[in-house]
Amino acid sequence: MPSKYDEATKAKAVRLVVDHREDYPTEWAAITAVSSRLGMTAETLRKWIRQTEVDAGRSDGVSTEAARIIREQKRKIAELEQTIDILSAATSFFARASDPRQK
Repeated sequence: MPSKYDEATKAKAVRLVVDHREDYPTEWAAITAVSSRLGMTAETLRKWIRQTEVDAGRSDGVSTEAARIIREQKRKIAELEQTIDILSAATSFFARASDPRQK
């Protein structure tokens, strides 16, 4: 699914929250203030901040790069399983067609 926001906007929003976190009583207050100014939901911005922390190694979780690799591998596995199914069906078709007892 294509993203509504480009990477520059994401980076700017995360940077604004990180830079101005101390100006607000809580991190959530900073997130809601920045998100309302930039026209996005606070939850979206919160997720970007958490993912940035994971990517930087400051928090546990699956990094963006690892998630991309996992998606690619799952796509390849699905393609290979489909190829195996097609080849199995073709093999059984040709085995039946060349069976002398079937004629």
